[in-house]
Amino acid sequence: MVTIDVLQRDKPLEGRKILIVVENLPLPFDRRVWHECRTLTAAGALVSVICPTGKGYEKRYEEIEGVHIYRHPLPLDAKGAMGYLVEYSAALFWETLLAWRIFFKHGFDTIQGCNPPDLIFLVAAPFKLLGKRFLFDHHDINPELYEAKFGRRDFFWKLMVLFERCTFKAADVVISTNESYREIALTRGGKKEQDVFVVRSGPDLTRLHVKPVNPEWRNGRDHMIGYVGVMGDQEGIDLLLQTAHTIVHEQKRNVQFCLVGGGPALDGLKELTRELDLEDHVTFTGRAPDDTLFEILSSADVCVNPDRVNPMNDKSTMNKILEYMAFSKPIVQFDVTEGRRSALDASLYARANDTNDMAEKIIQLLDDPDRCAEMGNFGRNRVEEELSWNHQIESLISAYKRVGK
Repeated sequence: MVTIDVLQRDKPLEGRKILIVVENLPLPFDRRVWHECRTLTAAGALVSVICPTGKGYEKRYEEIEGVHIYRHPLPLDAKGAMGYLVEYSAALFWETLLAWRIFFKHGFDTIQGCNPPDLIFLVAAPFKLLGKRFLFDHHDINPELYEAKFGRRDFFWKLMVLFERCTFKAADVVISTNESYREIALTRGGKKEQDVFVVRSGPDLTRLHVKPVNPEWRNGRDHMIGYVGVMGDQEGIDLLLQTAHTIVHEQKRNVQFCLVGGGPALDGLKELTRELDLEDHVTFTGRAPDDTLFEILSSADVCVNPDRVNPMNDKSTMNKILEYMAFSKPIVQFDVTEGRRSALDASLYARANDTNDMAEKIIQLLDDPDRCAEMGNFGRNRVEEELSWNHQIESLISAYKRVGK
């Protein structure tokens, strides 16, 4: 297994200059992209990044651990077709402007585009004419994501399909987050097997710290359920709140739910919490610093993933699952392909979108601490032996060797 220390010694990418473009999260908050940046830098590459600003990440430029980070403003979280048009247009403007600035200031031989959206090939296009390479880091399957958000296949869905096709065609190499995405790259994307590499979003265990249990997060309850993730319409938090209602008001269990994360649906979810008479049983922390996140995960009895079963979530690996496993937590989630492939026996699997079954599975675990400990140990061992970031390094370096200069 290749480690950061080995990279720093051998410098397999020495002399390389890389530009990474990511639109939906700032760095270093985006854990996957930040792991990639640190790995590529350790391997000897000069890494520059274009990303949006965000809460706590307002500086338009800073250098962190040798990575040059250029941030740009974006409109508020988009809703509806016009909102996305405004957001994507603004992002493309800033990404193009900053790409040329970085080209002349630092230089780069490769652009790594991280979706969503599948539009960064437009930023890379003029540089490809200059002989630069384009590597596509496939985070989301956008046609399925659009359908999950809006429930239809309309003109804009067809645009998503077109943009995805153009992105794959422009890419010299693709890195996929799991086997399902790799299959999409080979089929819909038409890529050759030797040009597609699986690089999972595994947690970096050297930077993840288990904390002492803090009883304050339990709000005086017997048990606590933890959730970490984006508060969006497609994440199924409404299903989790319905599950909480069943556990608290129908099953009369003394349980606290602690939900970490921010997003466009947060205000609506707080309103739903009030409607379900759960305000005293649900804590919304908003986007939280690592120390708070680690403390909450360390304090939880069970962690949950309420993502709806749909084509998008079925094929996607959710980072939260691997983080739960890294903290030795038993998991309850709806039964989706990649969720099961990741967690295996570290999770129980509720029937598709069935909140009553999810509530039953959570209660089963709360009533069986020995089983919780067994599942948690299984998950932690699986992360250590197969899924952590150290196990992804070799594949990432191989992708960059394949793409060449």
